[in-house]
Amino acid sequence: MKITGVIPARWGSSRFPGKPLVMIDSKTMIRRVYDQAKKSKLITNVIVATDDIRIANEIINSGGEAVMTSSEHNTGTDRISEAIKKIGNKAGEIIVNIQGDEPFINPKTIDIAIKELIKNKDAVVSTPVKKISNEKEILNENIVKVAKDEKGYALYFSRSVIPFNRSKKKINYYKHIGLYVYRKNFLSKFVKMKQSENEIAESLEQLRILDNGYKIKTVVIKEESISIDTPADLKKIKKK
Repeated sequence: MKITGVIPARWGSSRFPGKPLVMIDSKTMIRRVYDQAKKSKLITNVIVATDDIRIANEIINSGGEAVMTSSEHNTGTDRISEAIKKIGNKAGEIIVNIQGDEPFINPKTIDIAIKELIKNKDAVVSTPVKKISNEKEILNENIVKVAKDEKGYALYFSRSVIPFNRSKKKINYYKHIGLYVYRKNFLSKFVKMKQSENEIAESLEQLRILDNGYKIKTVVIKEESISIDTPADLKKIKKK
């Protein structure tokens, strides 16, 4: 089975312009993400989808593959969809959306999520979640929470506290890890769907999938990688 990992990367981040090419020790961030994704045992090829020739050249000059995409895309998913169309049949049946700001992503996390989609035929997307151990994260609107059913299918994603614990008994809360594994034929449908009301309200793209009646399978992981959203995050990494 052909499985393609795609790393969307753009230069013009509002919070951190040029982020993909910042140096972490001796490597750029985008190279680190690319190299980690290549360590996956299930992904057959990895590409970077970008709107900036500097980012593309960073990958190409190190022996990797990059695809130039439009600078007009609103989301990384849209950028991935364009890249997949450009490479055609080479993409295979499953597409993995790997965030370009996670230079330390664990390849095992990628493989676990891929296996979950392969195993669950009625799901169109799989994604990792992690049990929340820090109570502050439950209340943090920047941490996306997920409510899931007994079989692990996502019921809803929210920046609010879900589920609401009226019983006051001990329950588990889970946060969403932003890695997605798509069936290729669904990805092309997804990007054509109109934004849903819940998606707009929460500013969470994955809600469009649930709102259109499709299933997202979650898989619980024990560890997560550190994402770098701002220059301050980078400074924290370098201090460690």
